[in-house]
Amino acid sequence: MRATRPIRIITSLSLAIVAVSAFAWLGLGQISGAIERIDVFGGIDKRPEKPSSALNYLLVGSDTREGLTKEQSKLLRVGTTKSAAGARSDTMLLVHISKARDKATIISIPRDSLVIIPEHKSSIHKDKTVAAANGKINSAFAWGGAPLLIQTIENETGIRIDHYIEIGFAGFAGMVDALGGIEVCAKKDIDDPNSHLVMSAGVHTLNGIEALKYVRTRDFDGMGDLGRIQRQQQFMSAVLRKVTSTGVLLNPVKLVNFFDAAIATVKTDSQLDRSDLITLAKQLKNLSASNVRTLTIPLGNANARVAGVGSVVTWDKVLAPDLFNRLREDLPLVDEVTPSPSASSSTSPTPIILDKFKTRTADENPCGALK
Repeated sequence: MRATRPIRIITSLSLAIVAVSAFAWLGLGQISGAIERIDVFGGIDKRPEKPSSALNYLLVGSDTREGLTKEQSKLLRVGTTKSAAGARSDTMLLVHISKARDKATIISIPRDSLVIIPEHKSSIHKDKTVAAANGKINSAFAWGGAPLLIQTIENETGIRIDHYIEIGFAGFAGMVDALGGIEVCAKKDIDDPNSHLVMSAGVHTLNGIEALKYVRTRDFDGMGDLGRIQRQQQFMSAVLRKVTSTGVLLNPVKLVNFFDAAIATVKTDSQLDRSDLITLAKQLKNLSASNVRTLTIPLGNANARVAGVGSVVTWDKVLAPDLFNRLREDLPLVDEVTPSPSASSSTSPTPIILDKFKTRTADENPCGALK
């Protein structure tokens, strides 16, 4: 990855909770109109059925430079809106909120996932149609923006996307700064010449620009994109822990600062209106970090190759469909199996926890052991 390669950033359910709560508790109806809304569903045919009232959000990090100051661009060592026009993204999160609004799951979608990109209009020659073909999932966004990305994900998973949120550099950095920085811990020294992050092993509190570097780092430990995804999931959990443990949601000043930063580059689908946000905020205000799980789509081969596409990541042919079905039906991802009672025991046997998707709860703090 070169220094000018687009930085890939993430947003999270925890940030979304604070943003929508700002609507509910501050009544900022006029600011709702300041958010850029885009039609992402209008051109999609044959969408999946919705068997439950659970909600599915697609959260996408965009590398747009809009809103960055010259100093921020210099610190990140990225181009300006002129030298790097437009927006690209290959970091995507599928957020599933249970129908009872008491649990949430954040699923990372690897950028090189092999998918079938549906037939679509050429991004270069508007009068030409590109046939459906194998491709990497990040190409769907590059070629057709949010609508093609959503159509691709819905076709591959059978999960209906209810809402779409996209956020750029400036919004992400500003939200982290508004929260007073986020604590992370590095298990080893980081010196990544591509993300320009230099950090010793141990616990650090990162500001917005440092956080951007941290969530894009991928070339120092030999794990590439999968290592980056693990750090992103840890970062999301750290945000949620801070939000729920320091009273951010009840602090009007912090909420206003956070929201001002969020609207700098955020985009949502045109169907996500103020009443939806207020309702969701009220439903989520008691959601605890222990009820938020993070995971990556189960992988079959992280180093596969496909002719004409190149190096790709394939999904597990058994576990991935099982995961998608559970999300569609709003079923638990972690199973509890109760063994048969022993004839010689007078106590009930302890249930066995089966977590075949290798999830993590957001209240697990890996920094604790390093302090």
